[in-house]
Amino acid sequence: MKKYISLLLLLLVSAPLLAADFNLEEGVSKFINEMGFVTFFIQEEGWKNAVMILIGCFLLYLAIKKEYEPLLLLPIAFGMILSNLPGAGLFDSDMWNNEFLNPNSPYYHSYGHIMREGGLLDILYIGVKAGVYPCLIFLGVGAMTDFGPLIANPKSLLLGAAAQLGIFATFLVTQIDFFGFSVAQSASIGIIGGADGPTAIFLTSKLAPELLGPIAVAAYSYMALVPVIQPPIMRALTTKKERLIRMKQLREVSKKEKIIFPIVVAIVVSLIVPSAGTLIGCLMLGNLFKESGVVERLSKAAQNELNNIVVIMLGVTVGATATATAFLNVQTIAILCVGIVAFGIGSAGGVLMAKCMNLFLKEKINPLIGSAGVSAVPMAARVSQSEGQKADPRNFLLMHAMGPNVAGVIGSAVAAGILLSFCS
Repeated sequence: MKKYISLLLLLLVSAPLLAADFNLEEGVSKFINEMGFVTFFIQEEGWKNAVMILIGCFLLYLAIKKEYEPLLLLPIAFGMILSNLPGAGLFDSDMWNNEFLNPNSPYYHSYGHIMREGGLLDILYIGVKAGVYPCLIFLGVGAMTDFGPLIANPKSLLLGAAAQLGIFATFLVTQIDFFGFSVAQSASIGIIGGADGPTAIFLTSKLAPELLGPIAVAAYSYMALVPVIQPPIMRALTTKKERLIRMKQLREVSKKEKIIFPIVVAIVVSLIVPSAGTLIGCLMLGNLFKESGVVERLSKAAQNELNNIVVIMLGVTVGATATATAFLNVQTIAILCVGIVAFGIGSAGGVLMAKCMNLFLKEKINPLIGSAGVSAVPMAARVSQSEGQKADPRNFLLMHAMGPNVAGVIGSAVAAGILLSFCS
């Protein structure tokens, strides 16, 4: 019985091939030529895809083994691998060039064409291009953020603002002819100095989408390296006496203040810098979910389910933009080098602002909390705490550092809005 069943299955499988006059040699040849392994060798730049896959594997190692920003670095690295698999057709970078999406171009195609002809990652990337994913990330960040330390010590807002110095300094420096960046590209590179991945992705997707891969990798890599980059800068710019400064305990902030704060900030900032309204609005809406106490389900959803889903889609699609053509060039090396300088200047700006404020304040500020003005929450605040305790084990700076740290989130969004209005 088994013998007859086997023969029947063989006939069913072979019948269509025989009916179509199947050419076995031609079919095998086509199958072999379409293999990704073969593409590495027969295409002129196939080796670049192999290099990008290796870079993606290295980033996976950093995310898994070293735990460098794994929540986003892991999907970014895997998205990089997927988009560089020859023949897989998951992401077509040509669909996202300026000619393709310019309505005045003869090569123009709409998002509908991308939905019909694009791969999986092309379809998901629409959320990045439209600025949806970064805003939803900000919604989740707002729901997880406590603005109490900032409300209790409004002066720390100045430290958060000063830490954005790296953004604008880098923007101006990269306009030198030596770098060869356009105004929009310089603005996108400068935002790395804010140490805010979602903001960097939001601005770059609007101004210079061709640089999204390198800028996203640089932004999240330097966020992960905050404990390595910041301490030498903090120690170089402060004296032992300054690092020993103890600050008074922050006052308790009322629930009413915490509810009013996000409403006022959303209105005022959006009126001053309308281009920042999208990010700031989502950030403050998420925070209002948390502080109002009447929509606990929405607050938890923003913090958990929604945030986790968006992080997956954002990470994989941003990683997919790091194609061999876009990533393996001198421009990428320049972005990585300039990005770390931008981040260093931002950290130094907060410290220097604290030292400057101490010239006029009776109650001195420990300058170490100034470096927390960058937007890497809460890692930058923890670094301030760690450096403070190295000088004085009984000095607790964490809550004081959280003030400029959350102010940096607002500051980087405002800076992105200013650059967007200037350059778009």
